[in-house]
Amino acid sequence: MKKALLIINLGTPNKPSYFSVFKYLRQFLMDGRVININPILRFLLVNFVICPLRSFSSTKIYKKVWNEDTGSPLLFNTKKLSEKLKLKLPEYDVDYAMRYQNPSIEDVLKKMLLKNPDEIIILPLFPHYAAATTGSVYEEVSRIISKQWVVPKVKFINQFYDNDKFLDAWIEKANEFNIQEYDKIIFSYHGIPNSHVDNVYENSVCSDHDCELKITENNKFCYKATTYETTKLLASKLNLDKDKYIVTFQSRLTNKWLTPFTDEVLKSMPSVGNKNILVFSPAFTADCLETIIEIGDEYQELFQECGGDKLDYVRSLNYSDLWADAIIDIIQ
Repeated sequence: MKKALLIINLGTPNKPSYFSVFKYLRQFLMDGRVININPILRFLLVNFVICPLRSFSSTKIYKKVWNEDTGSPLLFNTKKLSEKLKLKLPEYDVDYAMRYQNPSIEDVLKKMLLKNPDEIIILPLFPHYAAATTGSVYEEVSRIISKQWVVPKVKFINQFYDNDKFLDAWIEKANEFNIQEYDKIIFSYHGIPNSHVDNVYENSVCSDHDCELKITENNKFCYKATTYETTKLLASKLNLDKDKYIVTFQSRLTNKWLTPFTDEVLKSMPSVGNKNILVFSPAFTADCLETIIEIGDEYQELFQECGGDKLDYVRSLNYSDLWADAIIDIIQ
């Protein structure tokens, strides 16, 4: 069988300029799975409020991490991961795409289909299912595939938060630090609106379920439940006591997102004697603005302003060998 593997990440502007960032944010935020409100209200909010204002600040941040030769770190890390997978999977046609901006899913997928594969495996690089990430990728892939006259077998992987090799790839990164020298370990995940996790359930809401405690038949696609499960599995591999770590959520847009908020937790840490902190971000498989800038710069400054001594963060998996091996295990 001729097989193809398409790995997909969230996306990045083409350049660290105001108009490129505006274009990226507009495509991202106009997605009905990202901001799930009335389409007319979303259009007005995104195009006349959020994008004009946020593009200024976001452009400054992108300029901080942008490399003149390789572009954004997210694009670079995803491309390098794709190249590594090509070496490890010579029997597969391997490529990468971004959900928003370039290289687009449509362009890459059409290129793959021209080679007439028997099977295409779609792997969004998001460990935990969320409608705004994995669900959006599925919708876009379905839109493109549905227009093709010939449709090969399509295998879509929707989450891998508990894959053992994926977890081991994080442990390898953690082993670069002496865990015992930190007062507290924070597992910080990208936040999503409460409404997004509530929508997982037919006749109830997320708070009606024990998402912090265990995975059940009802919550197995709940983002909150799967992030807590990843944390417990990593904590077990690291031999962490329950009082040594905490789960938090970062990058919120409003206060109606999953709590506790990472920045609020960090503010409170020094006052209770937790002055040396290590942060994991297991939802991000590639370093990006949320890890390099938000955690590495902004949270570190905030923590020290509140009396903390040291805040380190564990780099993302990026294109490590163990992460590439984990992907092979996941698709097979």
